[in-house]
Amino acid sequence: MTDREETFAKVAQLIAPFNKKGIALTDATSFAGDLEWDSLIVMDFVASVEDEFDILITMNMQAEIETLGQLVDAVEDLRNEG
Repeated sequence: MTDREETFAKVAQLIAPFNKKGIALTDATSFAGDLEWDSLIVMDFVASVEDEFDILITMNMQAEIETLGQLVDAVEDLRNEG
């Protein structure tokens, strides 16, 4: 399993409590469109991702992240900077 696959798996685990409809998760899964998350859910979720990976996702980054794949790539980039 690659680092990215491991990151995807961890992020998918973090999504589970917020995935009320049991949507199948792929890189193309959209937080707003597929998961139908509002801004409060997004904030809670981002906090859990930051805690899990010990990273900080800025508001500017959050604004650009629309899909699960984009989030996984951002997490990988942030982890590799440290």
